[in-house]
Parts: sequence; structure tokens; C-alpha cells
Amino acid sequence: MKRIIALLSAALLAAPALAQYPDRPVKLIVPWAAGGDTDNIFRPFQPLFQKHLGGTVVIANVTGASGTVGEREAKNAPADGYSLFAAHDFIHSAYYTGVTDVRYTDFEPICLISATPSVITASPKTPWKTWKDLYDDAKARPGQITVGASLGSTSQFSMALVEKAAGIKFKYIPYDGLAPRMNAILGGHIDLTDSNLTQKSKVDAGLLKFIAIMGEKRNPDIPNVPTMKELGYNVVYAVSRGIMVPKGTPEAVQAKLESACVAAAREPAFAHSMSLQGTEVRTLGRKGYADFLKEDDTLYKEVSDELGLTKKR
Repeated sequence: MKRIIALLSAALLAAPALAQYPDRPVKLIVPWAAGGDTDNIFRPFQPLFQKHLGGTVVIANVTGASGTVGEREAKNAPADGYSLFAAHDFIHSAYYTGVTDVRYTDFEPICLISATPSVITASPKTPWKTWKDLYDDAKARPGQITVGASLGSTSQFSMALVEKAAGIKFKYIPYDGLAPRMNAILGGHIDLTDSNLTQKSKVDAGLLKFIAIMGEKRNPDIPNVPTMKELGYNVVYAVSRGIMVPKGTPEAVQAKLESACVAAAREPAFAHSMSLQGTEVRTLGRKGYADFLKEDDTLYKEVSDELGLTKKR
């Protein structure tokens, strides 16, 4: 009886705290630099998310080591709902390539919000006008065409899939996130990188070149850019992003975060912001996101093994 009374008392004491959540600012850890792809997706999401959550949400860019510094900070944060993690598929690739020992199972999934097809992007200083030009050059100079990528992350996986499908070889140059990669390619320090439609204005200005998109079909905003499938290669790749919390976060807090996250992702304003970035809104709640992560993890393991990138543990 005493144990039952104690449990009931604890539940009654916890209820007001959970009802008041959040009663202080919530930190959303973005493990990449400001101005990069992930940051550019969560910036327009943040005001909508905090509106539905009923409290302040502050974005914290915690960069370094291909996103794993921020990832580890999020994993080790108190499981109280005040530290959230802006995750994407690197959570699988970085683990299998040995960049980190943190896995997606170290977090609780809250909500998936978007998917962004990758685009092969070239420096204007390169001589190529088409995929065939790039392919022929890569065949003639194996391992000499430079690709900026966050090693072990999605920007390497996408280009590695292109390498494997086309039977060519690139030379990878490490950068921590899209923003530094874009600075490098704009300065002519690298030949290629994985980017997306956020760079369209630079392409229109002649500062970059889009070679091919890895979507299922052509994007209407860049109708002259062919898909890799059209070119004869079964390469379809998009970066998916969502929100996670540290393992052990209270169920009631997770439920409140899920409700706010789903509602924010379904706002017309978010869809409009994503359309400007060539990103699809893809909304899944906790159960759907958990299933997606499990399937995605299996896929990344298979791809990592096939590409010879998996580190033995």
C-alpha cells in the first residue's frame, strides 16, 4: 500500500511539471553551420514549431566532426525535453563509416519533416556542360576530380552512389557541412559537391552549374537538369530530416513535442519555405518516423557495405 501511495504521489507531483512544459526555452541542436542545408530547413520551421509547442525554441548550431559534435551533445543532454536534436540521415552513415559510435537508437524519434533530393553541382571553372562531359573526364582522369563532402555523411554517400553506378572514381575533400563546401566550390577550390535547389540563384547567376538531380523525376524549377535515372543510372537519393530527443525523455513530453512538430510541418508557410529550397515536406509522427529510421538504417548499412565504407567494430 505504501508503495502504491508513493507512486501516486510521484505521479501527482510530476503532472503539473509536465502540464507546464515548456516553462523555459527549448534548445534545438542543429549539428551543422548556420546557412547550411539543415539550418535553412529548421530556421523557417522553428517559429511554427514554437507556436504550436507554446514556448520558446532556440536554434543552437553545434558544429564539428561531420555533425557528430552536435549529435553527441544532444545524446548526452538531460532527457527532459529541453534539448532537441535536428537529425538527418548522417545519423546512419556516420555510424557505419566509423565517424561516431552514436546510433539512431540512442534517441527517441519525434517527427520527420522533410526530404531533399540531391543535385550534382559543379564549379563554373570546370569544362563540363553535361553529365557526359563529366563522365568522360572522370573516366580519363580517375581519382583526380575533387568532390567536397562531409566525410561519412550524406554528401559523401550520394556522390559515392554516383561513382559506383557510373564506374568512375572521385577524390574527396573534407568539409564540415554545406556552407563551407559552397564557399570552397564558389572559390574554385573543388570541382564538385552534392547540393540542392537552395543553390539555384547561384546557378542562374553563372556561379555554379547543376549537372544532374537524384530525384525520381525532374524538378519543375530546374526543368533542363536531367535525373540520374534518365541518364541510365539507378541513383535516387534525398536527405530526410526530423527531430529527436535523448533516450528516456518522458512520454508525455514526447507526445507534446510530436503534436507540435506534426502541426508545424503541416503549416502552409512551411510548405512554401520548403518549395523555395527544392525540398519536399514529408511528415511522420513518432511511430512512422521510428519505422522509417529502422528501414533507413538497414539501407545505409547495405550501401555502406557495398561501397566498402563500413568500419569493422
